[in-house]
Amino acid sequence: MTRRLPPLDPASTPTLAFERRLWAQGLRYVAGLDEAGRGAWAGPVAAGCVILPPVDEVAAYLSGLRDSKQLTPAQRERWAERIRRIALAWGVGMASAEEIDRMGILAATRLAMQRALEAATLPAEHLLIDALALPDVPLPQHALIHGDRRALSIAAAAVLAKTARDALMREYDIRYPGYGFAHHKGYGVPAHREALRRLGPCSLHRRSFAPIAQALAGSLDK
Repeated sequence: MTRRLPPLDPASTPTLAFERRLWAQGLRYVAGLDEAGRGAWAGPVAAGCVILPPVDEVAAYLSGLRDSKQLTPAQRERWAERIRRIALAWGVGMASAEEIDRMGILAATRLAMQRALEAATLPAEHLLIDALALPDVPLPQHALIHGDRRALSIAAAAVLAKTARDALMREYDIRYPGYGFAHHKGYGVPAHREALRRLGPCSLHRRSFAPIAQALAGSLDK
């Protein structure tokens, strides 16, 4: 069963309020899930899964963690290490550009989340997910709008997804030189658009996305 809860103040910082509510019901393995790279033009979409220990000390240990987009790359790397140390279990999953083109970005994002869930070493009992539901996963779940700003386990999952995907895009920058993947991570910045005009799309590009289809047709920005 999935419920979509109303958003809180987007400026709020993540807490353990949702996790504590579930821990009080006797649940111990509450998994937070979030994605990274959903809007990029190239590369996979990534997802993270984090199960935090059901103790109040987690709040102090992760004090200062917030929406991964509000953190610098160096801060995210430090937080990722800290999250992996404290988590009862964690996992990262990916869905490739080819899978995104074949099934659509929403279905591919859900697939990456399912893979992250499967990669965790403990079986989740309840899911807290940033904005999405996983209809193919037979577990109780909450889809939380602005979840990475509201629930610490979701914020932690977002950091793991983002750092894992960024590391992969830096590797791809070596294999596919000229596109600048190490810098923009596949997002549609002007430098990426210019590289597409010069080089055309590579196998990492999502051909179902309009800018890539335009580049293939030779009509990008025309």
